[in-house]
Amino acid sequence: IRDSFGPARPCGHDWCSFVIFIILDMTLLRKTTQFVLPVEKPETGVNQYDIYPAHDLGEEKIFCDYMSLARRIAGSKRVIIDGYVGVRFDIFSRELNKALETLGIRPVWWNAGAAMKEPAEIDRLIEPYLGGDDPIFGFRTPLRLEEFFDREKLDRIRPDDAAQMNILIGIGASLAGWDGLLLYIDIPKNEIQFRSRAGSITNLGAAAADAPKKMYKRFYFVDWVVLNRHKKALLPEIDVMIDGQRETEITWTEGADLRRGLDRLAGNGFRVRPWFEPGAWGGQWIRNHIEALPHDVPNYAWSFELIVPENGLIFRSSGRMLEVSFDTVMFQAGERVVGKECYGLYGDEFPIRMDYLDNFDGGNLSIQCHPQREYIRKNFGEVLTQEETYYILDTTPDSVVYLGFKEDIVPEKFEQALTESFEKGTELDVNKYVNAEPSAKHDLFLMPPGTLHSSGRNNLVLEISTTPYIFTFKMYDWLALDLDGKPRPLNIRRAMENLCFDRKGETVKRELIAHPELLEKGADWELWHLPTHRNHSYDVHRYKLNTSVEVQTEGKCHVLNLVEGESARIETAGGDSFPISYAETFVVSAGAGSYRIVNTSGREIMVVKAFMK
Repeated sequence: IRDSFGPARPCGHDWCSFVIFIILDMTLLRKTTQFVLPVEKPETGVNQYDIYPAHDLGEEKIFCDYMSLARRIAGSKRVIIDGYVGVRFDIFSRELNKALETLGIRPVWWNAGAAMKEPAEIDRLIEPYLGGDDPIFGFRTPLRLEEFFDREKLDRIRPDDAAQMNILIGIGASLAGWDGLLLYIDIPKNEIQFRSRAGSITNLGAAAADAPKKMYKRFYFVDWVVLNRHKKALLPEIDVMIDGQRETEITWTEGADLRRGLDRLAGNGFRVRPWFEPGAWGGQWIRNHIEALPHDVPNYAWSFELIVPENGLIFRSSGRMLEVSFDTVMFQAGERVVGKECYGLYGDEFPIRMDYLDNFDGGNLSIQCHPQREYIRKNFGEVLTQEETYYILDTTPDSVVYLGFKEDIVPEKFEQALTESFEKGTELDVNKYVNAEPSAKHDLFLMPPGTLHSSGRNNLVLEISTTPYIFTFKMYDWLALDLDGKPRPLNIRRAMENLCFDRKGETVKRELIAHPELLEKGADWELWHLPTHRNHSYDVHRYKLNTSVEVQTEGKCHVLNLVEGESARIETAGGDSFPISYAETFVVSAGAGSYRIVNTSGREIMVVKAFMK
């Protein structure tokens, strides 16, 4: 500070105080060590895991800074700026106003938030969907964004025809019915969480920030559901899409160019932007193998490879990057992405997820299960449940996966032991009740709904599942504390309502461990079936190849992961080509029709493929 502005002066308004204020303001916007998406894509080393996978939008299609946006809207009398929860509209309007004034334009600004219902009224509106005192679970709301607004107040927001420019800004701005240029500010959901942890944003219509976990529950069951419906309705009409995750360094593109880019992904394929989180049981494999990540965290427990309600899609043009939420491609062309049959069943809900669970040199995952289909629909409003499998990407010789029960399990005694452990804070004799299976590289363990399971330490698990991802009923957490120093919530009662106690002993070995079967082979490739459980709605194949193999999508999307080898290339019938490196996840859209997996490793590779049955 002194080097930049000279010695501090004893005045209350000195430069030193001003600079400190700015630094604190920037620090408190987000609480994380994860990097903000850079404007320009950094170079990735050969065969290195790419944390910023980007899809080409064509030359000069993405623009950077507020001045370029000001020039884009300069001729418009009326501008509507809508957007997502978590966007700092105050920062955005301040910066855009500076740019407009530089051009000699002095707009009249109108705030859509002024027409929202009072926070107390909104609290009453959403209360039925927040699950009461439950710290994790609520019910997906059927509410629409219009219900958060006072219609009379909205109708009173009318542009000043004498003004040089009128700008109406805020969530729901388009509901006022203005005829004008429509801008939309999107923001990735991981950034929303980073900001909520810093207390720099609020939930939709809330008076103030709350504890991060309470805010997340409201995001998941209310805000994101409501605003996704709104975004889908607006998408065909958006004139300019803005990436709002960088508060003072925006990127933007024309809505028509974005829609063309999304259509191209739906006819070929894509890789979403992964994001990474530390956790109570987290390990060191991800830290040691993905060089581009920050290392000032104790561990990485998760890599969210393809948890599509939270991932984003990055587009690139002339070196610049812009990110939109994954669901944008589903809103634009969901049927082409997942196929007609799947879209008819699940609509905009992309059905398959992949993520990594890393507890190398970490701890055991909680003893847990997931809800049955009818249970999750009735209690939480989800159309899919968590039907998991554990693909072992890496492990150590002494590692195990906890799966199912011992042959002599007595449900009542198990519940009693769980309750006593919870109430007294004592260790559970896990091996007395729970079956353990040794894990080896490329094993696939099956966890259909209601299956007790956990990953023992020193596994890197590629978790393949249907899409829901927060509905874990923990029964025992090894007395571990979360990173905030508090125990994680347990759900013993809900687990007991869903557990299948007949999954035990020899049944586990027979029905819950995949036994690979050779389906087809060519001159230098093999296709293996890793059968999933009868209660899984998806299946798993594995290709082993030396050169290349042609694959038909047969009207379904395929989710791929390179599980052996340094690199490969995916070439679609539509003419696109995508490089993938070890451990990266890639989606081939149903609309691709066919594609080729090309080995670029110089040695035999293996690619896992998941698809709906």
